Amino acid sequence: MPCPFASGEAMRRREFITLVGAGVLWPLLARAQQSERMRRIGVLLPAIAEDKEFQAWVGAFQQGLALLGWNIGGNVQIETRWAGGNANDIRRHATELVALAPDVILAHGASTVGPLLQVTRTVPIVFPIVFDPVGAGLVDSLARPGGNVTGFMTTEYSIGGKWLELLKQIAPSVKRVAVFRDTTTPTGSAMFGVIQATAASVGVEIIALNMGDPSEIERAVTEFARSPNGGLILTASGLAFIHRDLIIALAARYKLPAVYFERLFATAGGLISYGADFVDMYRRAAGYVDRILKGEKPAELPVQASTKYKLVINLKTAQTLGLAIPPEVLASVDEVLE
Repeated sequence: MPCPFASGEAMRRREFITLVGAGVLWPLLARAQQSERMRRIGVLLPAIAEDKEFQAWVGAFQQGLALLGWNIGGNVQIETRWAGGNANDIRRHATELVALAPDVILAHGASTVGPLLQVTRTVPIVFPIVFDPVGAGLVDSLARPGGNVTGFMTTEYSIGGKWLELLKQIAPSVKRVAVFRDTTTPTGSAMFGVIQATAASVGVEIIALNMGDPSEIERAVTEFARSPNGGLILTASGLAFIHRDLIIALAARYKLPAVYFERLFATAGGLISYGADFVDMYRRAAGYVDRILKGEKPAELPVQASTKYKLVINLKTAQTLGLAIPPEVLASVDEVLE
């Protein structure tokens, strides 16, 4: 017959071990639960929700998050604001997002990051797309951003010379090139200067066209097209995205060979595009958001440049303009649209 005292002592020992174990395990469990709490990501976009290109870019960002273990609705919540191209709407949505106290905000371009910085200097911000973050005053330097903002820059200014060379290769008869620029951003004038510096080497005259409202854009292109042998270059800006359909239509109406900075312009009927792969950059931005959610600071994450560039040609548009794409250009094309 087992000793009742031994049995009672054994029971007390087990209870003691259980209590000690619970005392040790409970903080661990609490920390695990805390680490698995729902995180919140804000997204601010200078586009409308129906914009298919932006939808594809955001989809790439979400796929990137999923590959890193973030499950939307599970351990992460995404608050998206489609602000269109209206500056007042962008500022309003920036204020709304910051008020939600997100862990990090993804913001496309200087037109959204700038207004966010007017609202917060503490909430981490990651930009998947900015042309010149230093020139725009968003970061102190590429290697050491220094504040609550970091991300990915689309390209270097030297690409402006490449646009002009491509235009001349594809349309050798071009003697005059209108360069659309957004003078409200530092990059607009700087990029125009780079293109202008390349003009003499390819034998063309450069004319500046300032990006404005639709009526101003139409007036400027109509005036430029009155003289023969013209071509067009559209430099990167938020306004370029907003007015892309109008600019592509005007280039077609006046039979102006045109070079654009992003693939969506070629898919919409533009002749040729050469620039950073925005899908890839949004996917890479998910990596920075992941690192911030895991405790790293934007100031410690250097701004990275694009590593993938795409040359896209719309053959149907080339045929409409009566242009034959040179073999050396076709050999370097990443995508041909027919």
